[in-house]
Amino acid sequence: MKRSLSIIFILAAALNAGIAQNADDALRYSQIFYNGTARFMGMGGAFTALGGDLSALSQNPAGIGLFRSSEFSISPQLFNFRSTSNFSGGTKQDYLYDFSLGQAGVVLNLVNNNTQTGLVGMSVGYSFNRTNNFNQTIRMQGISQNNSLLDAWASALTLRGIPAIDTIMANAMPDAYLGWNTWLLDTLPGTDNAYGTVYSDYGQMASVYGQEITRLVTNSGYTGEHAISLGGNWSNRLFLGATLAITRLSYESKFEHMESTDAVLPSQFKDFNYTFYYKNTGTGYALKLGAIFKPIEPLRIGLSFHSPTFFRITEYVYDNIYTHINNDDIDFSNETMWYSYNLTTPFRATAGVAYQLKKLAVFSAEYEFVDYSMARFSVVGDDDWDYTPDNDYIKSALKSASNIRAGAEFRLNRFYLRGGYGYYGKAYESYDVNSIVDYHSVSLGAGFREQNLYLDFGFTRMTNPNYYILYQYEKSPGSEVIASSHIDVDRNIFTVTFGYKFGY
Repeated sequence: MKRSLSIIFILAAALNAGIAQNADDALRYSQIFYNGTARFMGMGGAFTALGGDLSALSQNPAGIGLFRSSEFSISPQLFNFRSTSNFSGGTKQDYLYDFSLGQAGVVLNLVNNNTQTGLVGMSVGYSFNRTNNFNQTIRMQGISQNNSLLDAWASALTLRGIPAIDTIMANAMPDAYLGWNTWLLDTLPGTDNAYGTVYSDYGQMASVYGQEITRLVTNSGYTGEHAISLGGNWSNRLFLGATLAITRLSYESKFEHMESTDAVLPSQFKDFNYTFYYKNTGTGYALKLGAIFKPIEPLRIGLSFHSPTFFRITEYVYDNIYTHINNDDIDFSNETMWYSYNLTTPFRATAGVAYQLKKLAVFSAEYEFVDYSMARFSVVGDDDWDYTPDNDYIKSALKSASNIRAGAEFRLNRFYLRGGYGYYGKAYESYDVNSIVDYHSVSLGAGFREQNLYLDFGFTRMTNPNYYILYQYEKSPGSEVIASSHIDVDRNIFTVTFGYKFGY
């Protein structure tokens, strides 16, 4: 090695460059998979035209106009996540369970006139609805015969011509800086800005691979919307409503990248573990408007518009590397950093129809439009970070998507049976590796209702494919290496709702 061991233990220079936000971050907080009451979940969330459910306050505020009495409900959920990954010839499964509050809210009936014309009813309501559950765990493992994460770091440093000076390298590539300070990377003989790795003895021989690579990804958190709504019923034909939506965001992401070899290398490298962790917290605000019209008694037509959500987000970033080399255990970290920024998510527009077949059944379907390419990052205060490249990339990588939901409910005296389906369209442009990602959900439910009490159960299964890129780099001009894993994801959501009606 060209550096004395003492340099390993100096403090890392402060990172002046921000951790750039990207299209994945923008999409994560722009996509909404509505959760709510067990009835809402059992019918696939198709309540834009149906209304009369506390979860609909987050979807179409006009639904509050269909309440003819005051009502309270609470809906705990059990969330089960399963993943199956295929990476470099290895197949791994992982899973987790999470118990949380899916919905809780109350509607207060302010006006209830015994008339068929004019203002028949008016209600005000509040409902908390969990709009995303980010909890997941994914394990990828396999044998790599021709590349490494270290190659990605070395290639990026070399192509950018970054010299091996502590402060320059730390500011330019914080992750590679950790590898350089733990002897995983070093400059090639006779150079100060071209790099090799422990697998090639820093460019003095052909690389010896065959190492085992393991990537563990653990995410947690949620977005939860506090919906404060007001709505009314005009002549039992037109229902109007508005919602002030306050969304709380909490997201933690951690990945551990591990490589280990049994080969006897001149560098005496054995293994390393690179950890990257970041946490987002924030609050967003949006306004939602909606209408439901009944041209004839059994038919309802619903429309809703959601303004963009304006988030203020704080981000915490930390990374660390641990290396076993030359019979030494070396631990090195970059300085922990905090950032703040704004995110504006796209607007949404939804149209739906519902049909009631006497007192026997209800059928509902809806279409939702959202253009994810309209998401934008912006600075907070006097921050001078330039988000133009990030926003330009979002505009080019993401696109508009169509979401479709449908549901049905069948009544058997006091008992109800329900079913639903949801499709959430592809958000990435065709050239992106994740252009294949869409979501399908199938729902079932059952319920029991007395005059002022009800108990509902709902089950939703959502599936989607995904590609996860561990690392990628340009091996030579026109030749790119991409280490990726195909992942199949299953989410199972069990919901139970306890409800009480009062104020008859």
